[in-house]
Amino acid sequence: MKFTYKRLFIISAILLSLIGIIFIYSAGTYWSSIHYEDELPFYIKQSIYLILAIVVFLTVANMPIFTQEKTWIVLYVFSLLLLILVLIPGIGLERNGSQSWIGLGPLTIQPAELVKITTLMYLSFLLSKVRNDERVVQIKHFLIIIIPCGLIMLQPDFGSVFILVVAAFILLFIAKYPIKLYVGFIVLGIVGLVALIASAPYRLKRIEAFINPWADPLVSGFQAVQSLLAIGPAGLLGHGFQESRQKFLYLPEPQNDFIFSIILEEIGFLGGCVVLALFAVFIYSGCGLAIQSLKSSDFYAISALVGMVGFQAALNIGVVIGLIPVTGVTLPFISYGGTSLMIIWFVVAIIISFANQSDTT
Repeated sequence: MKFTYKRLFIISAILLSLIGIIFIYSAGTYWSSIHYEDELPFYIKQSIYLILAIVVFLTVANMPIFTQEKTWIVLYVFSLLLLILVLIPGIGLERNGSQSWIGLGPLTIQPAELVKITTLMYLSFLLSKVRNDERVVQIKHFLIIIIPCGLIMLQPDFGSVFILVVAAFILLFIAKYPIKLYVGFIVLGIVGLVALIASAPYRLKRIEAFINPWADPLVSGFQAVQSLLAIGPAGLLGHGFQESRQKFLYLPEPQNDFIFSIILEEIGFLGGCVVLALFAVFIYSGCGLAIQSLKSSDFYAISALVGMVGFQAALNIGVVIGLIPVTGVTLPFISYGGTSLMIIWFVVAIIISFANQSDTT
């Protein structure tokens, strides 16, 4: 049964990645030819990134060091240092209003992607040491979450903070933190959201665009409107592969955050359900690996990482179909981007590494 869960988990990740390359080819070729005519097409870059990601996966999955607490303490501190470096002018690169990347020659890394993993892993090991009769609020647990969140918001990158906070609270819930504590979290969350909106008026415009994107269809509501125009007429089967209309400079950078719009436009509702089914298989098999873990630290770690990926996928799809305000979050495995693809396969490798440890125990 362990082998079955592991096999389903890896196969679903591979299929999602291949679907990503196929639709990056369809969605991004025209955009690439117009804006990056002297560079390799997006789908070729993504194919190279996938090969590198598989190499990372095969390496990390067979390294027991990634199942040890000391490793994640070091990586947590290292990822915090990267978050500080990215804020330094000349080191951090700014894109779309956020200083979230560090350039390494032709490559760029996004420290926020790494810190989400290291925070959840470090927290998992700490929670595994807490006895059932000690399930009370511990300040250090929240400091581990709050410190990286504060640094990420300085970039700013609200989407990454949102994913990290929700994944961390899922982990705390699994670890049986007192239920009444979450009432306080909700209140603090509402207060914090109001403060964030007040500090950056563009966030209020996103909320307004979410409520009624047609009120300003050419500016604040542009992405939401174009996404709906892609999805609405597609029907059950879509217009056909490569027959998207919105990818022709209507939907900005269709190979990135809104690639699911192009998927729905070209292969319709039923095709979109296939993608959702693959994510469901990924989450189901990941949960199966977590349940079969022999140590509580392994259970927490796998659960947290699977929860993070599942929530990020749900958040992206919610934005695309108009259920959630635009957040700038990519669709795991599928959206274009070397850093995001490498990181998501790093997550898969960590989970498999923990599963391998359970198999040999």
